[in-house]
Amino acid sequence: MSDADPGQQRRKRRQPEKAKQDPERLYVITGGPDGGDRAALDLVTIVVARAEPAPTVQPEQVAIVRLCKSPLSVAEVSAYLSLPFSVVTALLTELLAAELVESRAPMVRAALPDRALLEAVMHGLQKL
Repeated sequence: MSDADPGQQRRKRRQPEKAKQDPERLYVITGGPDGGDRAALDLVTIVVARAEPAPTVQPEQVAIVRLCKSPLSVAEVSAYLSLPFSVVTALLTELLAAELVESRAPMVRAALPDRALLEAVMHGLQKL
């Protein structure tokens, strides 16, 4: 019999493997410190897949393209893949350059016309 705490052993077994990501792997994925210029993406930028990835694309990028068949924010992609935001932006930059995905700025509600103004225009047109 072991003197180790059984509760501690269970907690160790419950830790997801994704929580133990290898920093060297993330370094390789992003292309290192001189990975080049990154696209201007923020957490709420919407990403949509445009084409199927080639067989030579990294597995993480294939996962992003498959996830983005329906529009997702960069934050959602990061969460679904359990990858840091900086790694996801590096991967997305390459996908954007290869035109496998496209990014869209989110709709800002303030940029939409005022509902009262639209109703006034509609009523004015109906009176004509």
